[in-house]
Amino acid sequence: MSTPVSALAQTAGSASVAGGPATLCGRTPQVPADRLVAEMVPPPRFDTVRFDNYLPDPDQPSQTDAVKTLSGFAATLGGATAVNGGKKRWFRRESQAPAGPGGVYLDGGYGVGKTHLLASLWHAAPAPRELKAFGTFVELTNLVGALGFQQAVRALSGHRLVCIDEFELDDPGDTVLVSSLLGKLSDAGVKLAATSNTLPGKLGEGRFAASDFMREIQGLSSRFLPLRIDGQDYRHRGLPEAPAPYSDRQVTEAADRTPGASLDDFGPLLDHLARVHPSRYGALCDGVDAVFLRAVRPVTDQATALRLVVLADRLYDREVPVMASGTPFDQIFSEEMLAGGYRKKYFRAISRLTALARDAKQLPGAGATA
Repeated sequence: MSTPVSALAQTAGSASVAGGPATLCGRTPQVPADRLVAEMVPPPRFDTVRFDNYLPDPDQPSQTDAVKTLSGFAATLGGATAVNGGKKRWFRRESQAPAGPGGVYLDGGYGVGKTHLLASLWHAAPAPRELKAFGTFVELTNLVGALGFQQAVRALSGHRLVCIDEFELDDPGDTVLVSSLLGKLSDAGVKLAATSNTLPGKLGEGRFAASDFMREIQGLSSRFLPLRIDGQDYRHRGLPEAPAPYSDRQVTEAADRTPGASLDDFGPLLDHLARVHPSRYGALCDGVDAVFLRAVRPVTDQATALRLVVLADRLYDREVPVMASGTPFDQIFSEEMLAGGYRKKYFRAISRLTALARDAKQLPGAGATA
């Protein structure tokens, strides 16, 4: 259950204007390290996803094959824990499940349902909730930064499964750090699952990701089974085009009519994101049921654009609709950005913001002003 905006305002600074909607710019959340560990579960958007409700594209047999393979992988994750000298050990209560691969890697473009499948694997794994971890690559690096490398290893080495979504192959330093962490976890018997982004300069969404991933994780590559998932972005498969932007007045009036709304001008919000660590963007959205943005404009600075990508991910995870005025979301990143090394992140952000803009059409306030 989300935190009420009024309660959040008491702990995160001035979060709202008296008598009006909250503002994200008024929030400076502080997130303790233990919350980072406890919240390593699939985000709310993926609470109910399962293999059974994944809808494979009938024209893409690799999607159906991936479901079958992942279901089999989940079956190898059964077991119970015992404590020996303070360390968790795994064994089967009755018969031993097939060993299976030490890890699986889901290779495919954005919007083919990799995160749905990864979260479905987490849900299907027959291990206690507290012994399964799910997070993005950024969240995992933030965990290491908050706890330190050795403590992060200790915190996760008793887990049965660790899922890493959106493994960042475009940051060599962090890639080596996380690869080292996964090596320690794999040596401790933890099963791994991951999706990733392509390297800079690679063409074709996901086409080269498997070989890049295997190379970057170095000694771990032999422990991963790559699963290719072909297809088009499901968020736009058979769906209408993104709605046109609203006017500033419509956005303001809709925010006033919508419970749990936040209302911000786009420029000041981007400035505020620079002052909040990306690991806290999830907490920044606590208690917000709908985001309203005025005067959205193209983003020309890459550091700012990457922060916006993280915010878009957190909003999408939480299914928070976004109603905006100004520049349409599919025009906020320049052609140069969309052709550069972070192109996959930007396309993902466009895809997710477009989906959230579609969701905003169902808001009571939006219907009253459109």
